[in-house]
Amino acid sequence: MIERDDALRPVDDAARAQAKRMIRTARFAALATAAPGDGWPSASRVALATLIEGAPVFLASGLSVHSDALAAEPRCSLLIGEPGKGDPLAHPRLTLFARAEKLAREADADARRRYLARHPKAGLYADFGDFSFWRCEIARADFNAGFGKAYALEAADLAPRVDWSRLAEAEARMVAHMNADHAESVRHFARICGGEDGAWTLTGVDPEGADLACGDAVRRLEFMTPVADGNALRAALVALARRAV
Repeated sequence: MIERDDALRPVDDAARAQAKRMIRTARFAALATAAPGDGWPSASRVALATLIEGAPVFLASGLSVHSDALAAEPRCSLLIGEPGKGDPLAHPRLTLFARAEKLAREADADARRRYLARHPKAGLYADFGDFSFWRCEIARADFNAGFGKAYALEAADLAPRVDWSRLAEAEARMVAHMNADHAESVRHFARICGGEDGAWTLTGVDPEGADLACGDAVRRLEFMTPVADGNALRAALVALARRAV
């Protein structure tokens, strides 16, 4: 019998990059929790966005079963991956093992901004009194990139390669500026990464790339070199604006 460890591939930069790209571009996930009381596994669907450091966030009603479950036991898992044509098991999927934390209203500004940029229709109910944003601190992950391509990832494998704290000071301002004053450049960014023409917006920037959305379509534009502050980000965006498609 083949042991699990024998079936795993060594984690390399390509696997790390693909897994991080999946997290950044995921619009939804299957959330698994332990049901309150009896502990039975309970699965639900949540819509996702990510914070600058890569932590997934979702919005949930306090009336939902998974909100009660996470209040009692914060450990959970998130399954992400978009099935395509043919065998759904032939397509990459990623299971994140995480601890979920409900964010207080006075501390959820970044989560709210980035989530609503990805899911603008959620603005209809995000401010309802029973809704809260939840942040998921990733502990580890199981990554199946296709048949015979299984990896066990640690939290460090999914974290940005550079410190993001200085970039966080400029990120919201830069995103708003690009969307308001450089819409054509944003559309150009989308074309670079295969997006069709449309009203694309930046939904967030992090040290390793920029996330874009147009309706239900999302794209990830990855930087050649990680950026650590606002000046480096500005230089990277200017260079990309001049890049041919």
